[in-house]
Amino acid sequence: MNKTTNIRIVQLIDSLEAGGAERMAVSYANALKRQTGFAALVTTRAEGQLKNQLDNDVVYGFLNRKSLFDFKALFLLRKIIVNNKITHIHSHSSSVFFAIFLRFVYPHIEIIWHDHYGKSEMLNQRPVLALKMASLFISQVIAVNQKLKIWAKDKLYCRNVIYLPNFIGVSNDVVPNPTCLRGEEGKRIVCLANLRPQKNHTLLLQVAKEIKVSHPNYTFHLIGKDFKDDYSKKIKEEIISLELTNTVFVYGTKEDISNILKQANFGILTSLSEGLPIAILEYGFYKLPVVATNVGEIPMVINVEEGILVESNCVPDFVVALKNILNNTTLQTTFANRLHNKIMNNYSEEAVLQLYLKCIDEKK
Repeated sequence: MNKTTNIRIVQLIDSLEAGGAERMAVSYANALKRQTGFAALVTTRAEGQLKNQLDNDVVYGFLNRKSLFDFKALFLLRKIIVNNKITHIHSHSSSVFFAIFLRFVYPHIEIIWHDHYGKSEMLNQRPVLALKMASLFISQVIAVNQKLKIWAKDKLYCRNVIYLPNFIGVSNDVVPNPTCLRGEEGKRIVCLANLRPQKNHTLLLQVAKEIKVSHPNYTFHLIGKDFKDDYSKKIKEEIISLELTNTVFVYGTKEDISNILKQANFGILTSLSEGLPIAILEYGFYKLPVVATNVGEIPMVINVEEGILVESNCVPDFVVALKNILNNTTLQTTFANRLHNKIMNNYSEEAVLQLYLKCIDEKK
């Protein structure tokens, strides 16, 4: 019998609000249920829209944790672990600290930490002390890009560090009121990115201003969480000041990503820094030609045969790249098909989960 049949894993995440780490926690849970017959997911602090993406037969728990040392939440987590005979906690991002807290009342659990840190271009600024101490209790570290893997090997006590790419899983995003993108069919450019400074929507708006002149019928569609903060306010003010109200549309968080991407024709990402953005994988899965910035793990996914990358924060280069794709239907088809094939071969649920279970199995 394969030893992986005795592995029972719970995904631990602080919330299920829309975000890359949160979406991967859901994807791992759904994939594990299909591949191994059992999966669980527990949120510590908050629920969120992504809860609706969980398959019905995934064991789900919500701790409603109020602080790190919330004993009621702690013993609820312990109860879920014991009742479901769970062997491993796969903790995503900052949820690892609560997983370690559990070790004091349930010392037999194995902890995997999944590092989704998105500012991989700025690792020299990353606080390290708390994570270094936490790594004493971690069995395995999963990094979403090679820079994070190198950082973990250099900075943390846990020596079992592996790189696993994010993957695109089977979507379960049927919603009662599906999103209908504005703009003209065949001329929609989508950007999947929460409204955060590192996503650099300011560059996107400058690009949109130039594209409006050369390609007036093309529209930009911003999908991602709106934090209603100063950055969000600035972006919305710029949309008005640049006279882009009929060119750039902000939708906020949406659950029906597959439905949205089926309506889109091009995918872009203008980030200053990234890990391995799920947006790029989704663009490829739905056969969208892509222009993105050359940051994080994006160059590992997209090369000159699969899309166009430009240096971060360079408006002229991004405009030229986007125009090249908009003006060349042959290039659009070539890029879309090649990226799709690469995603299916290297970043599919089946490909990544096989490596994931193999690594855990070998660690037993």
